[in-house]
Amino acid sequence: MNKKNKLGNQFTSTLILQILEQNWDVLKSFGVQRIGLFGSYTRGTPGIESDMDFLVHMDHPTFDSYMDLKIFLEDLFRCEIDLVLEETIKSRLRSYILEEVTYASGL
Repeated sequence: MNKKNKLGNQFTSTLILQILEQNWDVLKSFGVQRIGLFGSYTRGTPGIESDMDFLVHMDHPTFDSYMDLKIFLEDLFRCEIDLVLEETIKSRLRSYILEEVTYASGL
C-alpha cells in the first residue's frame, strides 16, 4: 500500500495524541492498552511523505487485530502508519524509541 500523507504536515504531535485520545473507545476495541507516537512527528520534523510511527501495547495481539488497528489509523490520519508492537522492538533500537516515544494520555 502506498498511501501518501494526503493532509500534508498539518499534524503536530499534540494534535495526533489528542486524536488518539478522542478515539480511545475504538482503540480499546482493538485491544490497545497503550499507544504512543515516535519518529519525525515527535521531533517536529516530518517530511511531505512521512509516515507516522506508533508504538503500541496490545492485549493479546493477533494478526487480525494488529492489521485492523493499522488500517484504522491509516484511515484516521490518511497516511502510512508504521505500527510497532512494544514487545517486538529490536534491541538495537529499543532505548532510542523508548526515550523518544510520547504516549497518549488516559490510554
